[in-house]
Amino acid sequence: MQVLPESEWRVRRERHRESVSALIGPHVQRHADGKKHPVIDFLFTYYSHRPAQLLRWHPGFGVVLENADEYPGFRGYCRTDEGATADPAFLERRRSAVEFTARLLELTAARPANLSCFGLHEWAMVYKSEEVRHSNVALRLGHDGTDAVVESMSLRCTHYDAFRFFTPAALPRNVEVLTREHQVQREQPGCLHATMDLYKWCFKLTPFIDSEFTLDCFRLALDARELDMRASPYDLTEYGYSPVRIETSAGRAEYARAQTAIAARGADLRAGLFTRCRELLADTTTATTRTAENPN
Repeated sequence: MQVLPESEWRVRRERHRESVSALIGPHVQRHADGKKHPVIDFLFTYYSHRPAQLLRWHPGFGVVLENADEYPGFRGYCRTDEGATADPAFLERRRSAVEFTARLLELTAARPANLSCFGLHEWAMVYKSEEVRHSNVALRLGHDGTDAVVESMSLRCTHYDAFRFFTPAALPRNVEVLTREHQVQREQPGCLHATMDLYKWCFKLTPFIDSEFTLDCFRLALDARELDMRASPYDLTEYGYSPVRIETSAGRAEYARAQTAIAARGADLRAGLFTRCRELLADTTTATTRTAENPN
């Protein structure tokens, strides 16, 4: 266990809070004012991690915080003679989640990136439907024009959590039917949503992942979400987003370049998260062995 002096961890905590506040301050204010945002809200509605949770700093597993009386009151923490730390017993209970995350990350990283989807999943979510997911935002090409774009290209979605929101008419147009059971076998590193999900896996493993790393994944998720929606069928110019016109060859090339850059950043963070998961699994194995050898 690494013991962090109070003078050190409080500085790191405040630095984290300032960084997060700079990123999400406008969202928090909009939410307080009752205003919706079709791009940013997704990161706090679809993903279950709330702003207050993102603001809370965690040092990661194996770190003891000196004089941190508030931390034992947080989920997943315990008190030791040296201070507060993420609870090894809680980590053991979360072992299956760590194992799943590690396996998904490893298999995703081993596959080639698919860069030919062109963000059509958002188009498939409104195909042949009068209802749209963002009812206060117009479709750039209207309903007929949007449907024509979907019909002009193949749907190559590999991400189940995007596929499950396709309209009934769009589902059979995908190159394959995706299921939750096949998620581990289908995820690939070029997918914007698989990259955004790196943030999700981090917060699902709270408090075992250090907040500095989680924030790096959140920043990437913000950038991926922006590209995701700029390439969508929605007209977001009043929100300050210029469209990536994937209905044109130039737009598809622009999307592929941006997608490649996002995937490269994701590869580094995916590797970092996989390493952290492997270390957590090693820690739980060691703790279990010690308990078996010394049951009293």
